[in-house]
Amino acid sequence: MKIFRGLHHAGIAPHCALTIGNFDGVHRGHQAMLALLAGEAQRRGLPSCVLTFEPHPRDYFARVHQRPELAPARIGTLRDKLGELAACGVDQTVVLPFRQRLASLSAQDFIEQVLVRGLGARYVLVGDDFRFGRQRAGDYALLDAAGRAHGFEVARMNSYELHGERVSSTAVREALAAGDMDEAARLLGRPYSISGHVVHGRKLGRQLGRSAASGPHQDGFRTLNLRFSHWKSAASGIFAVRVHGLSPEPLPGVANLGVRPSVDPSDVNGGRVLLETHCLEWPAHLGAEGAYGKIIRVELLHKLHDELKYDSLEALTAGIARDCEEARAFFAASAHAETRRQTTRDRI
Repeated sequence: MKIFRGLHHAGIAPHCALTIGNFDGVHRGHQAMLALLAGEAQRRGLPSCVLTFEPHPRDYFARVHQRPELAPARIGTLRDKLGELAACGVDQTVVLPFRQRLASLSAQDFIEQVLVRGLGARYVLVGDDFRFGRQRAGDYALLDAAGRAHGFEVARMNSYELHGERVSSTAVREALAAGDMDEAARLLGRPYSISGHVVHGRKLGRQLGRSAASGPHQDGFRTLNLRFSHWKSAASGIFAVRVHGLSPEPLPGVANLGVRPSVDPSDVNGGRVLLETHCLEWPAHLGAEGAYGKIIRVELLHKLHDELKYDSLEALTAGIARDCEEARAFFAASAHAETRRQTTRDRI
């Protein structure tokens, strides 16, 4: 998939089949729309194109009006969104910076400057709640009329439903906020995950639990740190996780997603949302420093509890040890359930 930041790039296809949206989470409703777009693009001999925005428009308006509560919690980072769009077979994605100039465009100017001159749209697919332009004045009827005038076809897709309930980014956010990772996975069509480069932290984890005596935590709780590039993550807390990218098979682990209230706020990642993951089985070939700079993907499978503030490093160490045992119990129970399912299938 080709990725363009802004409209003025020589590599952008002169004409395309287009859909427009924020695509936060790229959930099953988005996936259904992208599958329809791919089919229509192929039928017309056009590349499929997604037009999306960064930051989220509601982030922009929350900042302008100094009302942070208006900003939606973010399901995924831009990296994860682009990765999922590529996995859905999108040919090109254009990321428009949502700033004052774009926010002030009238619906008609958006059509003429972005869709017609910028992207050469020949087919435009939108959702049933699509609005656009200054003060969200543009709707499907206006877009359809403009399509007839400018020579592009407009189609509208109804909401995607599972068991009679609409699948939406809002529904995914609600599931993540409630810690219902099974429901989030059902809506997403996959386990909820976060990916990125492993970055340096304070290296506090490797100090926790160390002692001269041998024991299960004599090497501390080494962590893989990923920055979540938004100040408001849809999920937070302590999770049993699976880590991809460090070994041929995914590794079980336990992770903290949030602001880490027990850690000094002036540390190197202070004030940022961070995903700190401790692998229950650390790959020996990596050594102490071998994971830095690697791109990993962490699937958040089961929420253990909300973030807790510990009064001392000793209490923090004990808390992490308990989390590790709970994560091991989760994976053991999951493996047992899978074995029972396999046995049942074999009997059938």
